[in-house]
Amino acid sequence: MSETKRRDDVNPTTARTATTSVIDTARDNTLRIIDEVAKAQPQYAQALTNLQTDFIQTTRNFVQTAFDTERQVIQNLNVPQNPQISELVARQSNEVTSNLVRALGTYNQLAINAIDAARENSKIFSRTVDAVTEFNANVLKAWTNYWAFQQQQFTRAF
Repeated sequence: MSETKRRDDVNPTTARTATTSVIDTARDNTLRIIDEVAKAQPQYAQALTNLQTDFIQTTRNFVQTAFDTERQVIQNLNVPQNPQISELVARQSNEVTSNLVRALGTYNQLAINAIDAARENSKIFSRTVDAVTEFNANVLKAWTNYWAFQQQQFTRAF
């Protein structure tokens, strides 16, 4: 019985203020989390860039060492080579390399275009959220006005 009485004694204005306070607190806490992520993002991006740069340099060093070792082995074995075959292999290697470089250029451009499209889609999504929020606020306002009007009509009848 005392619990029922406590529920009946709750002031609607106080309850509404408490609910608004909880919503404001949740919003503020969510925004704090987003701000913390935003603060860490440049460090994360820099760490990732450093890792990629180090990996590229390590790969470059590996390739140079591997081919230097191969050259030393061939020179020490003193294996005769056919100049025509060497020229053919060198020409084909240059062609393959040129094709790969062009393909990488195309891939990089496609990746950049995809990232730019994702950024644009993010902006569109943000504008859509704003429009939907405004629409919902207008609907809520209309329903609130309608409800208040119906309550007034109901209370006048008695």
